[in-house]
Amino acid sequence: MGVDGGQGYVVRGVREEEWGDVKRLRLDALRDPVAHLAFLETYEDAAARPDSFWRERAAGKPGVRQFVAESADGEWAGTVTVLLEEAGGTDWAGYAVERRQGHVVGVFVRPEHRGNGLIQELLDAGVAWAWEQEAERVRLFVHADNPRAQGAYLRAGFKPTGLVVSFSKNEDERELEFTLDR
Repeated sequence: MGVDGGQGYVVRGVREEEWGDVKRLRLDALRDPVAHLAFLETYEDAAARPDSFWRERAAGKPGVRQFVAESADGEWAGTVTVLLEEAGGTDWAGYAVERRQGHVVGVFVRPEHRGNGLIQELLDAGVAWAWEQEAERVRLFVHADNPRAQGAYLRAGFKPTGLVVSFSKNEDERELEFTLDR
């Protein structure tokens, strides 16, 4: 069951049979003018993936939940995914995880749906799911050169921790960690 956030959107988890919609939204996200700052994959790489990849992605797995915002006309207006990371393990980038936490990834809102609070609704759904999973905090990384995204995360209550990392061999590609504590 989804939640109507009051803007005419229903924010809900992705269903397994919606893999085609998951693929289309991700490819649209990777065409965004700032995709090179926001995502660690390219449009070409994602477009080359077989349908089996997208089916698995939509099916999900334990510790991963993708949410979409669906407009009144059924369009997928945005998405966010949360990965659960366990204390004592390592995250997807190889960094030590100090406590059970949610990790927000894959945030995207279509341009025509921006500026109306939809990002807050998506983040609220992802954070609520992380709290249900008994996460102690939720974190995300945002590119140092992406002030629009940084502003959205600050408005949503996330705070910069001061941790700066680079997920590529290019040291100029700096990502800032933002967290939201329980």
